[in-house]
Amino acid sequence: MATKFLRFVSMVAVLSASAPAQPQARIKIDTDRVIGEVHPHLFGNFAEHLGRCIYGGLYEENSPLSDSQGYRKDVMKAIQGLGVSLLRWPGGNFVSGYNWKDGIGPKAQRPVRPEGAWGSLEPNRFGTDEFLQYSEAVGVEPYVCINAGLGTIQDARDWVEYTNEKRDTYWAQQRRKNGRDKPYNVKYWGLGNEIDGPWQLGHKNAEDYCKFALEAAKAMRRVDDSIKLIASGSSNFRPGYDWVGWNRTVLDQLKNDVDYISLHTYIGNAQNDLERFLAEGQNVENRIEIVKGQILAAQATMAKPRPIFIAYDEWNVWYRARGGSEHATGATRLEEIYNFEDALAMGMFFNSFIRHADIVKMANLAQIVNVIAPIFTNEKGLFLQPIYFPIAEYGKQRGNSALDVWVSGPTYRVGERAPIGYLDVSATHDKKNGYVYLNVLNRSKDANITASLENASGRAAAQASVWEMNYPDLKATHTFGDDQKVRPATRTVTLQQENGGFRYQFPAHSLTILRLKVS
Repeated sequence: MATKFLRFVSMVAVLSASAPAQPQARIKIDTDRVIGEVHPHLFGNFAEHLGRCIYGGLYEENSPLSDSQGYRKDVMKAIQGLGVSLLRWPGGNFVSGYNWKDGIGPKAQRPVRPEGAWGSLEPNRFGTDEFLQYSEAVGVEPYVCINAGLGTIQDARDWVEYTNEKRDTYWAQQRRKNGRDKPYNVKYWGLGNEIDGPWQLGHKNAEDYCKFALEAAKAMRRVDDSIKLIASGSSNFRPGYDWVGWNRTVLDQLKNDVDYISLHTYIGNAQNDLERFLAEGQNVENRIEIVKGQILAAQATMAKPRPIFIAYDEWNVWYRARGGSEHATGATRLEEIYNFEDALAMGMFFNSFIRHADIVKMANLAQIVNVIAPIFTNEKGLFLQPIYFPIAEYGKQRGNSALDVWVSGPTYRVGERAPIGYLDVSATHDKKNGYVYLNVLNRSKDANITASLENASGRAAAQASVWEMNYPDLKATHTFGDDQKVRPATRTVTLQQENGGFRYQFPAHSLTILRLKVS
């Protein structure tokens, strides 16, 4: 079959006789050059017992906005609109001091405990049953992270028995006593959170973590051998720390027992420089490529390598609501208010995940509501932050084939880093319905880039659907009663033919998704 590809070649536009030409770029998309499936779990999220994420976010007892179970109905609707596929719980740093057995049974009998990660009190009114029933009600896959800090292997084993055992065992009986007869069948289990970080309760070196995780995996799988396990990859990227060495040890020791290794990345714009901020994508790319290589190296000596993927199970913009310590940060409740430029960063992350769809099979935005989140509530209602809309739109490409995109164009440098392109591009192919999605982030603060689409083989329709995030004020935010201004524009355009191609202009500081019919 003849290779079909779409070729994008930038066209130089002269604004005036004295004005410089716009930047030139060239992009090629070949629908036969498939990287892998855009897995639905790339559109996961995360709910931690921190600030108002759970209490006052997902769950608010006796609120007129909540149902009979205490679940906020408006938040449930917003989560469904966001297209969340997978929800990680209960932490995060919180989980390393959490005893899941405190959160089951009659609520009036559950203990209130001081919480060691963020300096708050945990009432334990939202526990395992509440989370798993919430997941069912919203229609998301649950992902439970065990306590690999202060917890025990027995605790982890018992947790799997409580959620998944169908026989008449002790913990299955406790589940039934608490009102749930059939198993929850939780498939995804994290073997701890950020255990390499000295900020973590129960922090361990790589060797001690592997000893714990190996035995926990054994014990958990002897309860249910169908579960999928996520190893705690490094999250400590501070200068001088050997994060590569941590991951190497974890993969060497756990390669026969885990299905994923985690990565975490938070970015910020404390220097108030848009182009520098959006160049943080280089770190995301670099970490994925290194860990992918480490996975291949770990598998190299195996007669029958176990498939291992990357779970990017914490990622977001987060730099405003921070303090000098975990407790000081916890006091901020991590209530980050996002602006338009943060919405652009969502495209940067998703473009990277799509370009690595062969190895990144899970990603969880941190977090879902109020705490560094796209949804923000008070006792009267909620508003949607600007980052909400790109997440929801990219989610429509789940199940598509990620395509290997070739890009050549203008670049810039940040410090001593390698040059980075102003155009950050990914593409996916919906073969069943005949659509190509072109996702383009223009990182330039000021320069528009005009492009033309040429169809070298096959046929592309002249009309395209356009989804665009573009706003003149980079710092524009939303609030209660005012969350309409920083929203995407959608339209259908007839692409102007020129020199055998179709013209299209990607505005400065914009995120554009073009949907093209290809036959």
